[in-house]
Amino acid sequence: MIKLDEKKLAKLKTGSQHFDEKYGPADSPSRIEFEAKAKAWYYAELLRDERKRQKLTQQQLGERIGRKREYISSLEQGQTDMQLSTFMLIANALGLRFSLVVG
Repeated sequence: MIKLDEKKLAKLKTGSQHFDEKYGPADSPSRIEFEAKAKAWYYAELLRDERKRQKLTQQQLGERIGRKREYISSLEQGQTDMQLSTFMLIANALGLRFSLVVG
């Protein structure tokens, strides 16, 4: 059985505290920018995983949407910001459907 030291436990920071220290409070410009980049990375990962699940190359996906392989690679690596229109174009090319939930 592991015995926990309550004093050490009390000194541990929460995930929110770490984010506050590194990126600023939740409503700060730096935190908003970080969260936007994190979401962009997440959505690019979803598309990449679906592309791979369908056994499509970056070249093949690029051809479906009228872009070069290098562009798809750049998106998947998070080197290029993806606009919503590009996201939807790729999602449609992969046969994915999304709905917007407000509220």
